[in-house]
Amino acid sequence: MAHRPKNPLIPTREGVSPSCVAIPFAKPAPWASVLQFLSERLPVIAPGEWARRLARGEVLDDHGQALAPEAPCEPGARLYYWRHIEDEAEIPFEPQILFQDGHLLVADKPHFMPVTPSGRYVRHSLMVRLKQRTGLDTLNPIHRIDRETAGLVVFNLRPQDRNAYHALFRERAVDKTYEAIAPHDPALALPLTRRSRIEEDVEAFFRMVEAEGEPNSETRVERLEVRGAWARYGLAPRTGKRHQLRVHLDALGLPIAGDQFYPRVRRGPDEAEDFTDPLRLLARAIAFTDPVTGQARRFESARTLDWPLH
Repeated sequence: MAHRPKNPLIPTREGVSPSCVAIPFAKPAPWASVLQFLSERLPVIAPGEWARRLARGEVLDDHGQALAPEAPCEPGARLYYWRHIEDEAEIPFEPQILFQDGHLLVADKPHFMPVTPSGRYVRHSLMVRLKQRTGLDTLNPIHRIDRETAGLVVFNLRPQDRNAYHALFRERAVDKTYEAIAPHDPALALPLTRRSRIEEDVEAFFRMVEAEGEPNSETRVERLEVRGAWARYGLAPRTGKRHQLRVHLDALGLPIAGDQFYPRVRRGPDEAEDFTDPLRLLARAIAFTDPVTGQARRFESARTLDWPLH
């Protein structure tokens, strides 16, 4: 199904793109007002907060006009608002912009920062920070990396190019390399290729596990450097399953240093971060043939991984 075009009358605010909710087609509308509809349809925000947002003019209609709390519900109408989290936790690190032209922007993301607004982070997501810094409202990531992972994220600038760049990843026409620091096992013969089936953990929604069945993931693993009990590994994923590199190294008996979820959960997804102990996983390099310009593109992160102290 095609995406509905962005409404040009609804602006980005402080780097945050508007969210949209549609009033269902029902006559008469079962809600007495816009405030009642929003309070029932999006209860994660308290009715009192919705009332304050409406009073401040922070909910707009399709014409870009602010709606009053008592405004009637029009079936099929779309309402626009901006995600905001009170007391959003600070992420005390800054992304770097490594490259920018008329088509692409390449960012070097720090650990702990989500690529897009999600969960408890909005203003401190990579995309919002980059929109604030560049003034480019059309920035859109053409791929994702985990919040805990540092390194390269590529954004496209022009909406008309978006599908061409996304197709690179759908068709596996991108070469990606990662680095990780994990325990050194001299008995493990490397390099090797790990293939397995990765599925969601039914007991913990934020984890993935290897399961029986046809493999749906593949990673090439090599040892790059050894320092005492630790080693630095080069990882080349052929597929892009969630947490794939973390799951594959853990399955080899090499859990990545600083991993809070593998091999066991050491911190819940909503608990406070320990910025002194990041996941030692870095999206090091990415290469592809640009589908819009035809140029050969290759980018490399300027970041390095800290070796564990013990």
